[in-house]
Amino acid sequence: MHRAAALLVGLVLTFPAFAGDADVKSAQDSISAQLQAFRTGDNAAAYGYAAPNVKRIFPTLDIFMGMVSGGYKPVYRAQSFAFGKSKEMSPTSIVQQVMIVGPDGKDYEAVYTLELQPDGVWRITGVSLRASNSLST
Repeated sequence: MHRAAALLVGLVLTFPAFAGDADVKSAQDSISAQLQAFRTGDNAAAYGYAAPNVKRIFPTLDIFMGMVSGGYKPVYRAQSFAFGKSKEMSPTSIVQQVMIVGPDGKDYEAVYTLELQPDGVWRITGVSLRASNSLST
């Protein structure tokens, strides 16, 4: 029994630990920076927070911005935002809920997926956006 317990402890210690609070904060910083870049019109900086998978689908800044401004207006022109729940899917993958007040004054829920890149930056792999049932105050 002791051998089995020792083996189990050894196996657990060989697997990498999931992302911690610092990683969640870093992922949130990437989202904040992208939203701020959209707000100030620094579209190139905003595009810089897109992960490689997104850049393959939207290979130029113009194509990316067309997608964002056309389909994600609450993200593109957020009046305000606040972070909700986050979930660490793996050591290199985080899902982050963001509550957004759009340019129309309505509430939206954006669910971001992010992936830790080899350069140590969390980049956005996708965003799911829907109208929220909550009320702005």
